[in-house]
Amino acid sequence: MTDLRLWSYKDIAAHIRVQPDTVRSYRKHGLLPPPDRVEAGKPFWYAETIRVWVAGRPGNRGRRD
Repeated sequence: MTDLRLWSYKDIAAHIRVQPDTVRSYRKHGLLPPPDRVEAGKPFWYAETIRVWVAGRPGNRGRRD
């Protein structure tokens, strides 16, 4: 079953252990996948989208977060 929880910048930051501003910078520089939803101008991603992205990030291929 796919995880359909929506994650904000803060949730993603906690998951990959960085500051929310770092995640915003990743998006600004095209390093983050496009948001799955935008509500009131704020981007959100499904948890599964972020887990797949994390698994494919350079230097994180063996991580199991």
